[in-house]
Amino acid sequence: MRRDHVVIAGGGIGGLALALTLHEIGVPCTVFEGVRELKPLGVGINLQPNAVRELEDLGIGEAEMDAVGIPAREWALVGLNGREIYSEPRGKLAGYNWHQYAVHRGAFHMMLYRKVIERMGPDAVRLGHKVTGYRHEADGGVTALIETAAGVRIKERGALLFGADGIHSSVRAQMHPNQPPIHWGGTIMWRGTAKGMPIRSGSSFVGLGTSRHRVVIYPISHPDADGLADINWIAEQTYDTDHDWSKSGWFRPVELAEFAREFDGFVYDWLDLPALLAKSDVAYENPMIDRDPLPTWVDGPVALMGDAAHPMYPTGSNGASQAIIDARTIGRLMVEQGVTADTLAAWDAEFCGPIGQVAMRNRGAGPFGLLNMVDDRCGGQFENIDDVIPAAERSAFMLAYQQAAGFAKDRLNAAPRTIPAGAKVARVTA
Repeated sequence: MRRDHVVIAGGGIGGLALALTLHEIGVPCTVFEGVRELKPLGVGINLQPNAVRELEDLGIGEAEMDAVGIPAREWALVGLNGREIYSEPRGKLAGYNWHQYAVHRGAFHMMLYRKVIERMGPDAVRLGHKVTGYRHEADGGVTALIETAAGVRIKERGALLFGADGIHSSVRAQMHPNQPPIHWGGTIMWRGTAKGMPIRSGSSFVGLGTSRHRVVIYPISHPDADGLADINWIAEQTYDTDHDWSKSGWFRPVELAEFAREFDGFVYDWLDLPALLAKSDVAYENPMIDRDPLPTWVDGPVALMGDAAHPMYPTGSNGASQAIIDARTIGRLMVEQGVTADTLAAWDAEFCGPIGQVAMRNRGAGPFGLLNMVDDRCGGQFENIDDVIPAAERSAFMLAYQQAAGFAKDRLNAAPRTIPAGAKVARVTA
């Protein structure tokens, strides 16, 4: 095995994006994923233009993205009274050089998995192999401790180990054994998809309601011959903190009768939410959870990335995007500094603090913070939103979030490629 071999714990979006990036720059790696079989789990997510740009640089273009989603044209917030609070174009319609994509998370995940196997071979991802911890080695490398689905314990040596194993990361737990427990802010989400007619622009992301009681809807497929698309919906209710969120599970299948009545009032001349929910084949329940930011993502030759490093509330629609940006940034630093612990230290110094603050913005409602402002100033009832929050203040609020999250338009359009075309890491011989 080459001395610059990298071990990746976790075969989610971040881990697979990192594998594709390392392959691009000539670094051998293996992904270890605990599940026996990858399945197209989840419903809709958004990929911001900064992440779509990186996917394009990885050779994943618009035709392939259109097969798993649809370019988003608009982002809008609407009050519970049905009146608009804020809207803006998105992606290329907003002047970006790249689309924003609304995709089916599972279909996108499986597409990344196929790309890894096509480019790197069937042994690049070891399913049914969960990284449970790690051990530092005297030569500066690391040994990943792995348990197979059959209960067999094995080891894998590497120059570096990346924990891309999600919010319940075993790598993070060893790195920070005294970390606070998972944080829940009081919100339960129910998620699903249903066939429906796209509203507004035909590809609009719409947040509707109040800061404590809202729904998000957007299409994740192009319309069929009848004009119907797969509409992703997320219904959210905030409870008092004595609600037992731990019983909700993660993507726990639920019956509509368990929650749909909470949203019976979401009926307007442009949307009948109860009717849309009733068309869903399945609904899932999730607590809206994250973790407090860490002081460091690095322990020598071991680093965290993606949700293992910075799990976020989905209020900013940039959790998956940030995982992709993580992977590409690590690739850039590796080209500059090699497959070394110094690369990980640079990654930590550049991003741990700022991205931790993005996670805290999302915990504070992210761009949905405008709904909080409306509630605070008028109780959610208004005739003209300009009388409540002037247009300039609304625009400044959104720009501040985009800048913090790394997808402010002018800065992104002017930025050079994260990884120069054809760039490779100098090979370390065995």
